[in-house]
Amino acid sequence: MRAFKAVKQIYTPPLESLILLDQFRRMVNYCVRIGLAENITSMKALSKKAYHELAGYDTPTYYRLTAISKAAGILGNYRRMLMKQPKAKKPYARKLMLTDCYSFKITNGEIRLPIKAREYVYIPLNAYALRSIEGHTIRSVSLTACTVSVAFSKEVAEIKPQGLIGVDRNLDNVTIVNSDGNVRRYDLSRPTEIKENCREAKRGFRRNDYRIRKQLYSKYGRIQKNKVNWILHNTSSSIVKQAKEKRFGIAMEDIKGIRRLYRRGNWQGGNYRAKMNSWSFAKLQRQVEYKARWEGIPIFYIHPSKTSSTCAICGSPITECVGRKVYCPHCNKLVDRDENAAMNILNAGLRFSLKGVACEAVKGSLLNMNAQW
Repeated sequence: MRAFKAVKQIYTPPLESLILLDQFRRMVNYCVRIGLAENITSMKALSKKAYHELAGYDTPTYYRLTAISKAAGILGNYRRMLMKQPKAKKPYARKLMLTDCYSFKITNGEIRLPIKAREYVYIPLNAYALRSIEGHTIRSVSLTACTVSVAFSKEVAEIKPQGLIGVDRNLDNVTIVNSDGNVRRYDLSRPTEIKENCREAKRGFRRNDYRIRKQLYSKYGRIQKNKVNWILHNTSSSIVKQAKEKRFGIAMEDIKGIRRLYRRGNWQGGNYRAKMNSWSFAKLQRQVEYKARWEGIPIFYIHPSKTSSTCAICGSPITECVGRKVYCPHCNKLVDRDENAAMNILNAGLRFSLKGVACEAVKGSLLNMNAQW
């Protein structure tokens, strides 16, 4: 199995690289226009239409295929968006960008990118980036106006899981239950508080100046992103570390369509909708997934239906109580709502995992009875 990672760093771009990034952005937009006019979304069809026409741009031919690939991805996202929003605006790349998979070279701690025939621009990598890519296969280099990202990969052997970890994601916490019956809760109330503070700061801005508003929103957006990402990375790393030590697989809910539940007009308050729509459930999932694959840990996704509304011991419907507690009339037990959901995810994941046995795959199994409630 091939696993991928990327390392990003900030850099000071020379003038030559900014010109190259702007040319690449124009190439991408040109391919997007062709795709929209010809109703093309596949890279193969777009390459036949646009490859030779990109010769008019003063850039090496290495960048044509990556520009076409970038445009094909944008067109594919636009086509999927049209299914949800028929009046969606046509895509247009505004930010400077560059992706290179063929012509770059890393030597002496620097990335060498061609800008013209036998002319290159050099971007130094910091010590952390060099340590991260050491011993791995370099796949691509992506640049923006202020950041450079290096993607790399390695071949890993997927482990045969000796058990499973069920992960239940909530707004203010992540609860995990493993096959040994151990329960652990990660507090994520701090990211919710950070997002609320940033919203309050932006809401209090009253000056009718678009440029100042854009700078202010960008500032608080960076603050929120950096602080929240740090907490989520620590949480996802801890989950994957536990799975690696015990040689467990990881089971999570395949959450989709949750944003539709908190749209305007659903008879919900604005603050509540803002809080729920800022929930970073997908970001945590991506982090756990790529870190687990890097270690050869299998990931299992289950349908989220009824994981929070049925008893993990007997499968009967449960009753919501105060303080995130639920009551099962059949078992006559009062249990934690998040632990019950994590146990349901664990039980469902065991049905599809390689090491799941018959007694683990049904409600009321010995595993469930021995769980620590």
